[in-house]
Amino acid sequence: MSTESDTGLCGPKLVVQLARFGDLVQTKRLILSLVRQSESAVHLVVDHSLVTLAKCIYPGIIVHGVHAHARPGVTEQDILRQNLAVFHELKECQFSEVYNLNFSGLNMALSTLFDPDTVRGHRMEQGQERSDLWSQMGMRWVRLRRDVGMNLVDFWACLADDPIAPGEVNPIAMRGGKGIGVVMAGRESRRSIPPETLAAIAGATTQGTRSDTIFLIGSASESGRARAFLDAAPRKIRENTTDLTGKTDWAGLIDALTGLDALITPDTGTMHLAAHLGVPVHALFLSSAWCHETGPYGIGHRVWQSAEPCAPCLESAPCRKGVKCLNAFSGRNFLRHLAGNAAFEVPEGMLGYVSAIDSLGVTYRPVLGQDPTEASRASFRALIGQYKGYAMWDKPVDERMVRTIFHEQDWIFGGDMTPQDIREMVPAPELDEQAAE
Repeated sequence: MSTESDTGLCGPKLVVQLARFGDLVQTKRLILSLVRQSESAVHLVVDHSLVTLAKCIYPGIIVHGVHAHARPGVTEQDILRQNLAVFHELKECQFSEVYNLNFSGLNMALSTLFDPDTVRGHRMEQGQERSDLWSQMGMRWVRLRRDVGMNLVDFWACLADDPIAPGEVNPIAMRGGKGIGVVMAGRESRRSIPPETLAAIAGATTQGTRSDTIFLIGSASESGRARAFLDAAPRKIRENTTDLTGKTDWAGLIDALTGLDALITPDTGTMHLAAHLGVPVHALFLSSAWCHETGPYGIGHRVWQSAEPCAPCLESAPCRKGVKCLNAFSGRNFLRHLAGNAAFEVPEGMLGYVSAIDSLGVTYRPVLGQDPTEASRASFRALIGQYKGYAMWDKPVDERMVRTIFHEQDWIFGGDMTPQDIREMVPAPELDEQAAE
């Protein structure tokens, strides 16, 4: 008979998500999985600036706010002092499971409040920073970005046992009749589209969707980009555009997004919030943004991904090609495609995807252009699907991929595979010996 300590069902569970707006929304599959599994409350720790949003997205979850990010004039000692009361409150909760998602100093400090055996993800143990095998594997994949494909929503969800089906996370995206939203910029400048180009894209999209009304969405710091958008737009577009930059709080942003026919956006938190609400996303991915990692979640979204050989790049490294990946987004053929004109050629340097769902999670199927890394991502997903115990994968597993993403000790310390499974996938004598041990 299972005991309370065996199942963890009777104890409260905690998710620690101290990253930004988009990451909070991308934690949805994990949180919904824990809610379904737990007989007790599910708690969530976020940066204090996101508490209101977290309560809107996850009603019924107990939300705790901490000061997670540096601010001008605030020292680390100040942040610690401000957080002590919350730390004490969390320690008293006696969580049966803690999901610590971010590899940061504050996350590590928070983990010391709990029994290390209850912490999944990242933790501090006996003065040493440690990460679960699954989290270690994810960090390895960073150097293989073009060849692997697992959405961050699904990666975090797989920290839990038996996560909910991916089709249950977000509603199918459907037009709401209110018009088109245009997000002015993302946090990273190279991931954003110039306002003049956005105006052309929005104009073409209104033709293709027959939605005349446009809403410009962003923070107060992006009001200048909104003015540049309006200056570049034809008079008909200007007359039907409402500038909401700097005019919405979290509730107002949700209200602005709800019911849109489409949201045109780079890789942003607003994009993830729209997908959460069932708004069709038209995502523009370039530079370091890679849709196979952080694309809009669910069915009914479109992604236009830069396909330059250097994509995805590192945002921290200087671009030596003059952000060439921007060119395709202002090209005549791309605008013709958005406008619904059949007389276009596939834009050079761009791939078009539609979002889809398989047993592992969300994936993106190419419908515009030839994807040179589609086969390697399919191999990766088949391998990870088998590793996580999904039985419906019938695609062949590439032996090179196995040797690249796994270390020999991984077969011993994690996953749902038996030594016989490993022998069948990788018939190498040295791996047979390791697995047999």
